[in-house]
Amino acid sequence: MIDRRRFLTAWSALGISSALFPGALWALAAGKSAITKDMIDQAAAIADIAIPDDAQAMMLDSLNERIKDYEAIEQLHIPNSVPSALIFDPVLPGMKYEKDRRQMKISAAPAIAVSAPASVEELAFWTAREQAELIGAKKVTSMALTTMYLDRLKRYDPKLHFVVTLTAERAMAKARQADLEIGAGRYRGPLHGLPWGAKDLLAVKGHRTTWGAGGFETQKFDEDATVVQRLDAAGAVLVAKLTLGALAEGDKWFGGRTRNPWNPQQGSSGSSAGTASATAAGCISFGIGSETLGSISSPSTRCGCTGLRPSFGLVPRTGAMALAWSLDKLGPICRSVEDAAIVLDTIYGPDGHDRSVRDAAFNWDADIDWKSLRVGYLRSEFERSLEPQKVEEARGELTPEQERKREEHQRDRAASRVRSEYDRRYDRAALAKLRAMGVNLTPVEFPKFPYDSLIFALTVEAAAAFDDLTRSGRDKLLTEQGLEDWPNQFRVARLVPAVEYVQAQRARFLAMEAVAKAWEGYDVIVAPTDSDQLVTTNHTGHPAVIVPHGFRGEDAPVSPALDTGDEDNIGGAGTPVSITFLGQIYGEVKVLALARAFQDATEFHSKHPKL
Repeated sequence: MIDRRRFLTAWSALGISSALFPGALWALAAGKSAITKDMIDQAAAIADIAIPDDAQAMMLDSLNERIKDYEAIEQLHIPNSVPSALIFDPVLPGMKYEKDRRQMKISAAPAIAVSAPASVEELAFWTAREQAELIGAKKVTSMALTTMYLDRLKRYDPKLHFVVTLTAERAMAKARQADLEIGAGRYRGPLHGLPWGAKDLLAVKGHRTTWGAGGFETQKFDEDATVVQRLDAAGAVLVAKLTLGALAEGDKWFGGRTRNPWNPQQGSSGSSAGTASATAAGCISFGIGSETLGSISSPSTRCGCTGLRPSFGLVPRTGAMALAWSLDKLGPICRSVEDAAIVLDTIYGPDGHDRSVRDAAFNWDADIDWKSLRVGYLRSEFERSLEPQKVEEARGELTPEQERKREEHQRDRAASRVRSEYDRRYDRAALAKLRAMGVNLTPVEFPKFPYDSLIFALTVEAAAAFDDLTRSGRDKLLTEQGLEDWPNQFRVARLVPAVEYVQAQRARFLAMEAVAKAWEGYDVIVAPTDSDQLVTTNHTGHPAVIVPHGFRGEDAPVSPALDTGDEDNIGGAGTPVSITFLGQIYGEVKVLALARAFQDATEFHSKHPKL
């Protein structure tokens, strides 16, 4: 009997560009011992492809031969941790970036950190930079801070659902060690003794790493992820492994839905759901998240955090779950921009394992002259007027239930448009604030290009990363089983021809070249967070800093009664909105400098939810 998975893979390798053709042919061949010419004729007719008789004969021979090769590779049972031999590189010919490392220069001691507050609980929402000053000066112990955060994680998890595993025993041991070392004068730096949380796609030896997914609840690895090792070396204290949507999709995981601290009726968005929620709720000093296509940006926006998505190839992903090798990035989610810079300084750089990581330098300098930066803004995205969405024509006679759903869909789309229009006032206010700060904003545009049409390559890589999950049928254990969820998307991806995947990567190179030209003459480009740039810059590998730039007022459109997780701008009074600062490839220092100046001038990051 012919195995369906091997059959579709073999057919795709032949370059047949219609996804329907291999699917139709398999349907005809199911239960048969071999594929016949008649089957190809019928499948070709369904797919509207003309295939000469002599070509069909050659195709049959090739299929039968190649299936043996695919079967041999299947028998290797390749785990998720094995990377692709093909490595994405965001650096185009002629691009320059700094390679010489220098010592990080953080800001002067914050005025607030002159003395410790009466209660350690008052430190819950302090920035990591402020907490570091107290710990380094021995005014607060790591043990006290760690105990406080562990207590808060336990207290608010029933409401926000952001914890997968508390690492209490490990944390207390590390905190005790930090206090002894600091007391003996062996201060390791600004993260020494600070409690942090890891998105639960990072391996931590001795603790489960669940990837947020049903079927993986007890999974363990024998080695720490590189970023965990580096934060350990810096003296940071891991207090919890935090939630992510199943296999890095959304905010629903096998334990429920992680919640937004500003409005617990809403999800926290994802997929770095728990990291953002716990940071915003004052339950960790900082956290580590990941982004493939919005997974730092989206929850940072929903929860009012500062998110840093580094350039592709700056932070090693060794020991992290792979979703799409050419797109995955690890980065910090914090309460301030400088916190993100301090964390990045600890976790970036080659580790000898992740071959995508370049030897680029990140030399943070808190005193950089941000007023000298060349700054553009995506004018069309700030000024774009959202066109009224057309009422979809009904095809044929609808049942009463179908008509009800159609009308409900139209209402939801109209409400979403109203919310988006409302949020644009905050984007325009951000530009006005930057100009008031003395920033000379120049309009710039990314070239027109079918960026969205590149996204299917992500699902192809993800389907390969979780090949065995689909093949074994264990995908039925995942929490979500809808049209846009991984089980269905992995199956659809199996019908993408190999040639089309390669063509998408070639088109991606054209996009990189086009966007690089738009960047000429700029250090930073400002953009609405919820705009087309998210897809564009994730594919080109550019870094992004996401910061809150306001809170919706009492006049905000009412948020949906039910958060389906399908969109990010569900809003509602009192919830945060964000702006995004984009940087050059490996240009994190400059983009962080401008984002920090904006943050200091607005202070939206200093607000926190009332839990």
